[in-house]
Amino acid sequence: MSATSKRIFLSPPYVGEAERASVMKAFDSGYIAPCGPQVDEFQRRIAQAADRRYAIALSSGTAALDLILEELAVGRGWTVFAPTLSFIATVGPAYHRGAAIVFVDSDATGNIDVALLSEALADCRSEHKLVIGVDLYGRCCDYDGLARACRKYHAKLVIDAAESVGATYKGRGSGSAGVAAIYSFNGNKVVTTSGGGAVVTDLKGFAERSLKRSQQSREKTLHYEHKSVGFNYRMSNVLAAIGIAQLDRLEEILARRRRNAEFYRAFCASEKGRRLGLEPLVPVAGENHWLNVLLCPTERERDRMIRRLDLAGIESRPVWKPMHLQPVFTGIRCYGGEVAEALFRRGICLPSGTALTEAELQRIVDAM
Repeated sequence: MSATSKRIFLSPPYVGEAERASVMKAFDSGYIAPCGPQVDEFQRRIAQAADRRYAIALSSGTAALDLILEELAVGRGWTVFAPTLSFIATVGPAYHRGAAIVFVDSDATGNIDVALLSEALADCRSEHKLVIGVDLYGRCCDYDGLARACRKYHAKLVIDAAESVGATYKGRGSGSAGVAAIYSFNGNKVVTTSGGGAVVTDLKGFAERSLKRSQQSREKTLHYEHKSVGFNYRMSNVLAAIGIAQLDRLEEILARRRRNAEFYRAFCASEKGRRLGLEPLVPVAGENHWLNVLLCPTERERDRMIRRLDLAGIESRPVWKPMHLQPVFTGIRCYGGEVAEALFRRGICLPSGTALTEAELQRIVDAM
């Protein structure tokens, strides 16, 4: 990397004067704590994006998932089914609550294989079952297929839409399926609040109880009264202000991300891309292109490419390591696993930031 070349990261935050002005508006309003008009507005906008009636803005996507499990009373005696190809936070809250976990392999898109999930649900003798579908890299999983399987086998459905803000499924917002869904607004996401998350749902009681629990379960009295123990999970008003400015630019953000994906697909189809044996992950309609994944011919070629990019000052990484291969989950049942393992061995996540320039995209493929 030359001394003048700026390092290119996977998905840095895309923020500027609009976000700064929004934060200053929050400061000037006097609402700095985890409440205020910006939180209210952000929740309204997020519910709208998800095609849901309610949204609760929280400190992280993991906190959001934990609140959902609290509402459903997930714990010992429950079996939680999740894709093996995901980030560990998908199953972290269930693991901490003592639920049994079952992993399920991917289909060609990288998302959970609904046929294998149905097999796993049919084999399960647990009375309480929860399926967590994951929108891998901003690509909605098969909401309709998951819903059918859950109805047939009497399981609850929750969507981990942490990576898919702005994506759609058959014209509806990501996170629009299941009893509830979660979003993440971490610094590397398509829409960021620096750190944060949300629960989205259509159920009024669910939303009201989740909101109360996120604020230490305080009763509506003059003094601090508690009939149950809650959590400190609320998003601050200042962070919500960043999110509002981001949502104002969502269409621009998605268009820039789509341009990145088209550039990489064109490179794969070019003579150089074919010579490298690269192919894009099977596309999914409505994806937000959070991270672009290309498949290398072999694991060795993937690792060599990651090293080449790093030497050129470009961040890249393998796709998620499947959960059933993680040491902490040794011995946990996985239905299938071969597809997810192959995607892990061959898949490379490339820089996909909203602010990438044509020159930077060209620099990336030149380094490859």
